[in-house]
Amino acid sequence: MSESQNIEWKQLWHDDYLKWICGFANAVGGTIIIGKDDDGRITHLENYRALMESLPNKIRENLGIICDVNLHDKEDKKYIEIRVNPYTVPVSLRGRYYYRSGSSKMEMTGVTLNDFLLKKAGKTWDDVIEEGAKLEDIATESLQLFCKDAIKSGRMSEDILELSNSELLDKLRLLKGSKIKRAAIILFGKDPNYFYSNIKVKIGRFGNNDADLRFQEVIEGNVFQLLKEVPQILNAKFLIKPIDFEGLLRIEKDEYPVPAIREMLLNALVHRSYMGSMIQMRVYDDKLTIWNEGLLPDGMELESLKRHHISRPRNPLIADVCFKAGYIDSWGRGTLKIYNSCKEAGLPEPEITALDGGILVAIYKKPEVLVSRLVDRLVDGLVDGLVESQHNIIKLIIDKPRISKREMAEQIGISTTAIDNNLTKLKDKNIIRRVGSDKTGHWEIIE
Repeated sequence: MSESQNIEWKQLWHDDYLKWICGFANAVGGTIIIGKDDDGRITHLENYRALMESLPNKIRENLGIICDVNLHDKEDKKYIEIRVNPYTVPVSLRGRYYYRSGSSKMEMTGVTLNDFLLKKAGKTWDDVIEEGAKLEDIATESLQLFCKDAIKSGRMSEDILELSNSELLDKLRLLKGSKIKRAAIILFGKDPNYFYSNIKVKIGRFGNNDADLRFQEVIEGNVFQLLKEVPQILNAKFLIKPIDFEGLLRIEKDEYPVPAIREMLLNALVHRSYMGSMIQMRVYDDKLTIWNEGLLPDGMELESLKRHHISRPRNPLIADVCFKAGYIDSWGRGTLKIYNSCKEAGLPEPEITALDGGILVAIYKKPEVLVSRLVDRLVDGLVDGLVESQHNIIKLIIDKPRISKREMAEQIGISTTAIDNNLTKLKDKNIIRRVGSDKTGHWEIIE
């Protein structure tokens, strides 16, 4: 047995390790072995008799759970194994909740704790009753827009046109008796920000870097209002070449493909944590990004978004209404549409990363746009002539901004030392720059 995500080795017992037991119980379970060093060598416990008597009581009294506490003997060396089962109810230690994530223990607070407690109760945030909401808080025009699109998509029949607002909400499982659920406010509310702050999308136009903010807009409203207004404002004020977003369903090739932007916005609205910060879109000279609060579900990796994966929406009621309206499918293909539409448009591969407790999606302009700008600078004599290796480095950076020096060396056929020398020269000529750290940053072409 080796130390892993669900196994911890400790040489001696400290009461602080009750936090690890709590974290295991709230996650998928695990094992703590007392009497082994970091290399897995048995160190022997002198006080094993006392621990065998006290540990079960400490765990039960402090955590309210029962764990298997077993004594083992190997070559006359004693060690203790504590087996922790996963619990379907939340487990706390002195009023604090811990969770085992990967190989680390974290204390859950705020939004994370709220989501965890709801999950343990078999509910999601959008399925909770909003006690202060009334039917009068629902926008009839948003319900009518839903009906129009749902019928057009073929996922609901024309019979829904005969339903009253309350009957339609009930059919969509957005009511419990006469009480309105949070999802109804988010989807169709007249003023969802009256109930929850940050039901908004902030768009900023940036120049050379994140410190160069030129202007911004903040749009607020329910999901159906945001789906209509955000593309209109993005189109009118932030994109150089207008794109026709009519119906959010048309496909046109331009600086950025419409399907990619549509899916980015839909994913952010459907999968965001609505108790966190507002959605943020950033428009740069060479790329467009969108960020929403809320990480991927447990067990799902960022790499899985590049292939077919199971759909596991954070807000299933919101996702179901968007599905019935024809905006999304239920097969986890949203991110694939972003990747594929950019590929078909000849754009570099999009990047999806975890950032500051949320997910950041970035799409980049066509490489020839950046190449033409660089060629213009060369023709105008703004930079000295470049050798072949430097031309190749620039092409690689344009195609893959996060490319590593090792990858450059392999594709060009020169040493990493030569890559370093050429990168230094390109930076000295003010042609490229490095943004962020060597490990997580990326390269940019300077305009």
